[in-house]
Amino acid sequence: MVKVWYMDKDQDDQRSEHHRNPPQYFSIKELYEKTGVEYFCINVEKYEDDQLLSTIRRNRNYTFEDEITCSKTCLPDFELKLKTFYTEHLHTDEEIRLVLDGSGYFDVRDATDDWIRIAVEKGDLIIIPAGIYHRFTLDLNNYIRAKRYFVGEPIWQPFNRPADGMECRQKYLRKQAEGF
Repeated sequence: MVKVWYMDKDQDDQRSEHHRNPPQYFSIKELYEKTGVEYFCINVEKYEDDQLLSTIRRNRNYTFEDEITCSKTCLPDFELKLKTFYTEHLHTDEEIRLVLDGSGYFDVRDATDDWIRIAVEKGDLIIIPAGIYHRFTLDLNNYIRAKRYFVGEPIWQPFNRPADGMECRQKYLRKQAEGF
């Protein structure tokens, strides 16, 4: 089950859950209210037939999917890719990930620009809204296998911060101010 907490402001170990101060976890509902990030629990043993996943895909018009494995043995230029994934950025489209195996962290910014860490593992599906600043890293296990879903052909173009003038960012900030 996914865990969510605010990161220490001076936390510099990107792959560790350990802190000087124990994290204070909060709910998925609070995560959504603060950031618009959505969470679903999917049965990955039968995800092709999972009704919830089918409904999400149909309602959001996800027509393309692929699979990514991030590990030292499967990902060319492993350290460089991780550095790229961990660079703060946004996308013009939602980022949808279903964790099939392994684990990792998605970090997202709240309205006050603080980092919220989302620990994901097998069965977790998260939808990160277009226009939110975020990043990804592996945890100490150094392995994750995930499905990625897209509307149409995938356009996975990260825009590194600062990208505040982009239309998707402005739209996201309006939604955040109005309430998700």
